[in-house]
Amino acid sequence: MPEPVNMELTACVVVFKPDRLTVIRTLKSLRQALDSLPPQLVKLTIVDNSPGNTDHTWLQEVLREFPCEVISGQGNVGFARANNLVLGNVGKYHLVLNPDVEMEADALEQALAFMRDNDDCALLTPQAFNPDGSKQYLCKRYPTLFDLFLRGFAPAWLKSSFRKRLDRYEMRDQPANAIAWDPPIVSGCFMLFRGEVFEKLQGFDSRYLLYFEDFDISLRTGEIARIAYVPSVRIVHEGGRAADKGLWHIWQFMRSAAIFFRQHSMKIF
Repeated sequence: MPEPVNMELTACVVVFKPDRLTVIRTLKSLRQALDSLPPQLVKLTIVDNSPGNTDHTWLQEVLREFPCEVISGQGNVGFARANNLVLGNVGKYHLVLNPDVEMEADALEQALAFMRDNDDCALLTPQAFNPDGSKQYLCKRYPTLFDLFLRGFAPAWLKSSFRKRLDRYEMRDQPANAIAWDPPIVSGCFMLFRGEVFEKLQGFDSRYLLYFEDFDISLRTGEIARIAYVPSVRIVHEGGRAADKGLWHIWQFMRSAAIFFRQHSMKIF
């Protein structure tokens, strides 16, 4: 297993045909959250899966003195493979961050302090909110096919009939403002790994182009280490349902669901 590089924190942000304003908001919040760390102890990587060659100077301008490497030209290799391009070059702690996430100014300070104080924590997930301020639930119990249909594709009237079931799947029965250990599945929008664990797992499973790679790596992490939900680490995540993004996204969702259930175990209802 490769030794982590001499960095306190590495971070990877994967973009694809990015909305520049959204990415700038993400990077500005990341830049602000990095103020507690010396620049020489931080390495940022932006992987651009967009086709063709793109001008990336605006990315470095946003991040200013923090070293930033941009990897591009590989085309759309998917979220998992794109994140795995940094394998062998991660720090003591490694952040996987979506380009549609804004974090509070003290989010990384809080997250790193928790990781330093809890050696048994290998993966940290934050408390998340939608842009309108409503709560977003990043922790999940193991899904059934019916749960995924309800959450991703069912009309509002059908969801309301199964509200208790969906609430349990999204772990809404757990206190929102208390640390929770070992949620089975956490979202890939913000994952702070202990670097050596991310390397041991060999990152994400590259068979997933989009969707469910976070489900898989959560379960694999839970087999060898512990996951913690830490509500003092707060983010805003735009997110979005696959069903609202068109047929290509629906197909990728179904394809990745099939890979996930073949790899782990399928529950229908």
